[in-house]
Amino acid sequence: MLQRLLLSLVCFGLLATAATAENPRVTMKTTQGTIVLELYADKAPGTVKNFLEYVDAKYYDGTVFHRVIPEFMIQGGGFDANLVKKTDTRAPIKNEADNGVSNERGTISMARTNAPDSATAQFFINSVDNRRMLDHTDKGQGWGYAVFGKVVEGLDTVDKISGVATGNKNGLQNVPKETVVIESVRLDGAAR
Repeated sequence: MLQRLLLSLVCFGLLATAATAENPRVTMKTTQGTIVLELYADKAPGTVKNFLEYVDAKYYDGTVFHRVIPEFMIQGGGFDANLVKKTDTRAPIKNEADNGVSNERGTISMARTNAPDSATAQFFINSVDNRRMLDHTDKGQGWGYAVFGKVVEGLDTVDKISGVATGNKNGLQNVPKETVVIESVRLDGAAR
């Protein structure tokens, strides 16, 4: 009976659809440890597509977590180890913060300027629950920050990064005194 059901599912393409509907995962190797992220392609398709394009281009390799605020978040993806801002970003993307996913501890969101649709490559990982401050409320006053995934392994690494000593450097605030390098970000299952 089970074999017949599976055969029917395969014949109608339903089993293949279920397998490909899984959210992608990426592995981020840092000098402080490894973080595995599940990306919400189902909730933030444009944001995930954008992030994965940067991953495929190896854009994040050698960038740093340049802004670390304990009991808030760790931000990266925009500066090299010398704190030189990367300028080779693609066009900004549409803000998908109204996708119903909250900025809870361990989620990854897009960093942006005050303009709602200004995110390019920079991201942050929430080290605490920030939903009251960062979630979408309404487009008139609270655009929010688009959550597009969550840490599924390595929350201890996020905590370790969140606890590093910081200071001011090159005109930036909350910069880790000991550089935290993002060595690589790769789509799980992709060639390393």
